[in-house]
Parts: sequence; structure tokens; C-alpha cells
Amino acid sequence: MTNPETEVPSEPGTERLEQAVRTAEQALIEFEIAVETFRVEVDNFSRLHHQRLGPLYARLEELDALIAEAVAARSGDPEDLRRAQEARALVQPMPGVEELFGGWLDADGLPPEASAMLTGQPVTPPRRVRPGDGARKAYRELVRLAHPDLAPDEDDRRRREAFMVRVNAAYAAGDEALLRELAGEWAAGPAPERRRPDRAEELYARLEWLARRKEMLSAVAAELEASAIGSMIKMAPEDPDGLLEEVAAGLRAQIAEREARLAGPAG
Repeated sequence: MTNPETEVPSEPGTERLEQAVRTAEQALIEFEIAVETFRVEVDNFSRLHHQRLGPLYARLEELDALIAEAVAARSGDPEDLRRAQEARALVQPMPGVEELFGGWLDADGLPPEASAMLTGQPVTPPRRVRPGDGARKAYRELVRLAHPDLAPDEDDRRRREAFMVRVNAAYAAGDEALLRELAGEWAAGPAPERRRPDRAEELYARLEWLARRKEMLSAVAAELEASAIGSMIKMAPEDPDGLLEEVAAGLRAQIAEREARLAGPAG
């Protein structure tokens, strides 16, 4: 990737500063890889959470509203009527079929998976929540080679940024084959010149920019970790599907209790 003949020797006294910049650049790239990987996990797990648990939460809200309405109908008490109205207002419309099952419906429309979510029967799962090890390795190598922060000039930065948009999309989809195709495309492209730090002021400015970028990414990572989905992933990083099933089992138990209550003599 590097053409030694195009490099210009560093000015006296800048060698150590140049090395510090390179070290900071690589550390930032590694951190960005970690943050992007976690973001992909959060996004995918959020979709899976919505697919599997959304109908259960919606059913609970509907049952709570029905129970409150039954109580209000019997008592006629204004306070019970107010509670019933509030419970009904909380009921969210059921997500559309395409929203819930996009990509895993059969040709006949809504399959048994819809009712299976409420009954606990086996459900055909959507694709893997997280990119596989091969995709992670391919993505890591591409970021190390093509990261925009390694650009020697603005034209090359734009080229790298456009390329990384495609790389990030392939990684989010867990498409290892496409990532390897992109690696071949990058290897066949023009080899960018290395950034030539010819002034200490430029290197100091670069270090300051890297520090600010690290602070921004730290804030993004903290926000992801503090989110509801991020917190769930941290509870069971090796088995997020198992955690979802535990939550679903608890929701199904609550649904059964409310359905029994609604069907009972007291409503």
C-alpha cells in the first residue's frame, strides 16, 4: 500500500512525534471498530427484540385495558373510568406484518410464527444477530487499510469515506463474502501516499484532533451502553437469544395471568 519512494524524510526532532501520531491513529481505529461492532449488535438486537417481544407487550397492554374497562363498567366509579381511559390510551397499535416479519414470511402471508410468539411454540428465527467471526476479521482488516483518518489529502479522504460507507453496510449485514470482495477492490485500487508530517505544528494539531475524536466516540459508546438494548446485551453478551427467551417467558406468564383474570367470574 505504501510507496517508499514517495515518502519525504521527517524534519529533525519530529520522528518521535510522528510515531506518537501513528500510534494514536491506530488506537483510534481499533476503538472505532469496537464502537461500530457494538452499534451493529445494538441495532440488530433491537430489531430482534421488537420482532419477538413486540406482540407480547402489545397483548399485555390490551389485556390491561380490557381489565380496567371491565372494572369501570361494573363499578361506574369516575376514578375507575379515568383509569380505564388511561389504560386504553397506552395501548399501541400492533406493528404491521412487514415491520414484524420482513424477510422471514412465507408466500402465504402471515404464517404460524405470529401466533407462536404468543403461545411459546418454536419460531423460525431471523438471521444471526451479530456478524460472524469471519466478517469481523474482514471488517477489521478493511478498516485498518481504508480508514479515512489515514488519508494524506482531502481527495483521498473523500475516496476512503465513500468506500467505508459500503464497508459499513456490508458489515452491518454480516456479509463476509461482500467484505472480502471489497478487500480485493481496495487492494486493486491506487495506493495512497502516506501522510507526510513535515511540521511539528501539523503533528500536534493531528494529535489534538485524534483526542477530540476519541472523546466523541467515547460519548457514543457510553450512550449505546446506557440504552435499554445495550444494557440487555451487556447482561448476556454470549447468549442474547437466551435472554430474550427468558423475558418472553415472563411476559407469556403475565399474559396468561391476565387472561385468566379477565375470563374469571370477577372479570
